Amino acid sequence: MGHVNDPAVIERLMDTHGRWAVVGLTQNQWRAAYSVAEFLRDDLGQQIIPVNPRAEEVHGEKGYAKLADIPAELHPLDVVDCFVNSQRVGDVVDQAIAAGAKAVWLQLGVIDEAAAERAKAAGLDVVMNACPAQEAWRRARRHQA
Repeated sequence: MGHVNDPAVIERLMDTHGRWAVVGLTQNQWRAAYSVAEFLRDDLGQQIIPVNPRAEEVHGEKGYAKLADIPAELHPLDVVDCFVNSQRVGDVVDQAIAAGAKAVWLQLGVIDEAAAERAKAAGLDVVMNACPAQEAWRRARRHQA
């Protein structure tokens, strides 16, 4: 059986202020990572750290080319939020494990069961094939009912 997201983990990650390294976050405003990272920062109060090959600054936050480039004073990484395709996410998850991250969040459509298992085995919380902005919307709808 494949990974099943734990609603309690989703709630805790979204409600606990922390550092979210957003892998795949660039200045391209047409990509989902751009608006989701802004939501994480502005609506959920998370600190975001852009991670992209060009180490671009995004939303006024200094970018880094890879997780290993993020300086020690910005650790621990509470969540590594993965906006990369499923074929590449395993490498990012392995980098998150090596960096001592507490959790990995694989965005909508990003699925790698083996990587999720490696992360769980290393003690990380795992959310897969989900978006924090959509989860917040679902939560708001539940509270309205």
